[in-house]
Amino acid sequence: MKLRLLPLLLLFAVPAAAQPAPGRLVPANGEFRFSSATTLAADSALLPLAEYAAGYLGCPVRQQAAGASSVVLTLEPGDASEAFRLEIAPDHVRIGATSPGGVFNGLQQLFRLLPPEVYARRGVVPGTSLPCGTIEDRPRYAYRGMMLDVARTWIDEAKVKRCIDLLSYHNINKLHLHLSDDEGWRIEIASHPELALIGGFRGGDSPVVPVYGKWSEKYGGYYTREQMRGLIAYAALRNIEIIPEIDLPGHSRCIGSVHPEIRCDYPADTAATGGTDYRSAWCVAREENYALLEDILDEICSLFPSEYIHIGGDEVEVSQWEKCPRCRAMMKRLRTDDPHRLQERFMNRLTAMLAARGKRPAVWDEAAASGSFTRDSRVHGWRSVKTCRAAAEMGYRTVVMPSQWFYFDMRQSPHEEGHSWAAIFDARKTYGFDPAEQGFTKEQSSNIEGFEAAFWSEIYVSHRPETSDYLDFMCFPRLCALSRIAWSGSSEGWDTYYKELSGEHYDRLAAMGVRFRLFPPQLNYKDGVFTAATDDGSEIYYTVDNEAPKRYSKPLKSKDPHRLRFYSQYKTGRSPYVADKSYYRTIAPALTLTSSMPESPRAPFSRAAEYRSTARTLRTCRKGDWLLYTFEKPLACRELFLQTGHKQLPKTHVTTGYAEISRDGRNFERVGELENGSITIRPAGPIRAVRIVSTCHDNGTPYVTIQPPQIKPAK
Repeated sequence: MKLRLLPLLLLFAVPAAAQPAPGRLVPANGEFRFSSATTLAADSALLPLAEYAAGYLGCPVRQQAAGASSVVLTLEPGDASEAFRLEIAPDHVRIGATSPGGVFNGLQQLFRLLPPEVYARRGVVPGTSLPCGTIEDRPRYAYRGMMLDVARTWIDEAKVKRCIDLLSYHNINKLHLHLSDDEGWRIEIASHPELALIGGFRGGDSPVVPVYGKWSEKYGGYYTREQMRGLIAYAALRNIEIIPEIDLPGHSRCIGSVHPEIRCDYPADTAATGGTDYRSAWCVAREENYALLEDILDEICSLFPSEYIHIGGDEVEVSQWEKCPRCRAMMKRLRTDDPHRLQERFMNRLTAMLAARGKRPAVWDEAAASGSFTRDSRVHGWRSVKTCRAAAEMGYRTVVMPSQWFYFDMRQSPHEEGHSWAAIFDARKTYGFDPAEQGFTKEQSSNIEGFEAAFWSEIYVSHRPETSDYLDFMCFPRLCALSRIAWSGSSEGWDTYYKELSGEHYDRLAAMGVRFRLFPPQLNYKDGVFTAATDDGSEIYYTVDNEAPKRYSKPLKSKDPHRLRFYSQYKTGRSPYVADKSYYRTIAPALTLTSSMPESPRAPFSRAAEYRSTARTLRTCRKGDWLLYTFEKPLACRELFLQTGHKQLPKTHVTTGYAEISRDGRNFERVGELENGSITIRPAGPIRAVRIVSTCHDNGTPYVTIQPPQIKPAK
């Protein structure tokens, strides 16, 4: 049985398991018992919160307490804060705070003391009791955030509301919405409706080039102003502030496709891209651009009540400014040959626009790297712990979100899906982040605003974004760990926290409908026998040759360990697959790579043929172009995987095409279609060559990336 089934009277005997952990606990005699007569009462200002709570507790709402068995929400005098006091007495439950946000936090603490089913909004079963006592708590950091990239992959209003709910259950109080990027513009601008009407979609007949997933169809969407007002209000009730981001001056290829005039004043070389202008930065020297920016920021500032507006500043391709006569002339006037000075000038112009509208800028750490940017800004440190420390050292209010700990689009183990450029990590690493252990001085720590996780959605578009499975799997329980350290720290240690996470919080996540990730089973193969075990009460399954899974109940004998894979499942959670090392073993037979497309001198075909690194062509692919892998000797294998582009970042690939194999090196037979630029082939016998043939006229990028083949031996 899971620990949640222990009598609730024990909750105050030991620290009540919660997510985040409760603060000061003072037990008292007696118990409060829910009944059919239990009501919710609230101050007039808190009636919306009472109605919210009623949806979970199943109690009617009254403006004033009516006798015994009441859950009372009240505002207390004092400076507004997120601290709360939860008092449980025999005849009432009282949640008091100096702000609605504090009361909301107290409600979440109450929910965590109740059976998990409360999150399924089934109400509290009459007779459910809570031991009397008092919990007082406040957050460790004022900023506890999540960045959601809705630009690269469209995430609609209903799914954002679901995300808001899940964040609020974990006391996350900031939702940073990445609303624009090279691949999409997601917010209506009334004065320039074309930005969303055109820039909100890509592929098909859209001028916005498809780079991630859904290449052949017109794909996307955007939030109307009315929808966004609804999201802002929905989030505010749940103590979440929505912070918009318009990424500038780089990451702007989408708006450049809608308004080509914002780009620098030189003709782009589009020969390698089939005519696609790949430039992604605003021209900083074109004065007309600032009028358009004024219009955009004016509406963003009026729409969003947040004090900060995030204006980007990351990964700007300054080489575009070096080619632009206007930008070079501006550098000459500024007496500099450093194009980064132009970015500083651009960001300062935006800052002035925000200040005129009563707003402050938030930026990525590159924008503040020189220290010349206004200290009135908030800096989001993403590149490393070092850049976070540097921003804090310079006196910036710093949101700590180094990608090596807090980018939840990263893989959680080596053989799972996701990015890996920053790190490969799971919830344990996220939980282990401590500023003191990462070298933050006392003074630097005083400038830490809080922590933020990020989910970048390039890969999500290839994983059925119409469902939430992939998003859930990548974010939970890593977000649970982040919420814990942002609210109360990690002094209890991982082992204690993990017992709570698996023993209690998994049930809550299941009740929330979260498709969360379990830690994989511990797997051992020795003397021809597989043994598997879990430490979280989940059930283990296995598959042979990817056939229908079977329940694992006892050790399995196998002479072919590479044929088996294992995973575990508990309610809505599941683990990634694990297998014996033989499953992942690859070979590197000698081969020659040739193509109808010329090779890049910087990344010649020999790099892929020698299994050293990626190779590249010198132009985009066209219909009929081919890549040919010829093996020195006949190749016998059980599986051959060919990838153009990047497996976890599907761009610069052959968008559509097919594969052929040859058993003699001369005659070819078609064996399957490419999917996301790749194909897995399982040949029935030895082969001498394999060929990829393109059926697309252009992949929207200047070249094709060619990965070394991944070949698994026959045995």
